[in-house]
Amino acid sequence: MNTKQMKTSTPFLILKRIFGAFMLAMFFMACSDKDEQTAILKVRLTDAPGDYQQVNIDIHGVEVHSDLGDQASGWTTLAVESGVYNLLELSNGLDVLLAENELPAGKVSQIRLILGANNSVKVGGQLFPLSTPSAQQSGLKIKVNEQLMAGITYTILLDFDAARSIVKNGNGTYSLKPVIRAITEANSGAIQGTVTPLLATPAVFVMMGTDTVATAYTNPLGKFLVRGVPAGTYTVGFFPKEGYTPMQIESVNVTIGNVTDLGTVVIL
Repeated sequence: MNTKQMKTSTPFLILKRIFGAFMLAMFFMACSDKDEQTAILKVRLTDAPGDYQQVNIDIHGVEVHSDLGDQASGWTTLAVESGVYNLLELSNGLDVLLAENELPAGKVSQIRLILGANNSVKVGGQLFPLSTPSAQQSGLKIKVNEQLMAGITYTILLDFDAARSIVKNGNGTYSLKPVIRAITEANSGAIQGTVTPLLATPAVFVMMGTDTVATAYTNPLGKFLVRGVPAGTYTVGFFPKEGYTPMQIESVNVTIGNVTDLGTVVIL
């Protein structure tokens, strides 16, 4: 990696004085041996419209599988907003957040949707229960096959096809046979690099104009990763401890789904 020498900046010296006490306090809490190789995953629910008045789906849980194949191990339970969702309120570009979690970077192969028994459909002003096989209640699996990069925020949109998921039986009852498509998209980028000397231990600020967008701290190896940065062009400021000079890198471009690597940053 290329070594980058940076310039001092009067505005950053001023900011250092203003935020100095805060950063010194936060520094001792933030510098640790914690592994930063994680991504943020959001799971949202939407609907392809169907010819019904309501389609109510009882969602109890969401799990993701981080290994290849369908082994029993590798499943992670997400913190989910459980409840009964009317899918017809989630069409034409509308969706709802089911879960948001920090996960180890790596491959996500499947999502498992845990359904309850309180599912129903409204037709002609009448509400009918939806018969739901026990296998679906224990876990409806949806293929994903997505690689999560450290520092990036991803959204998996579960597109529930209401029209194809409701089956009318010969006796006038209705059954639920879910047809769901998983759409994955990255929502942010990230910035990483390594600071030398290690003793500088700076706080790292990502700024656009006068606004601070995100912050991070170097770990004991001098590495930093600023997560969840929207696409754009930024100034990255480094605020080291006393004895070192605050510095900045300007015109740092961040793109969706990518990690911008600043290489080795030398602080004087």
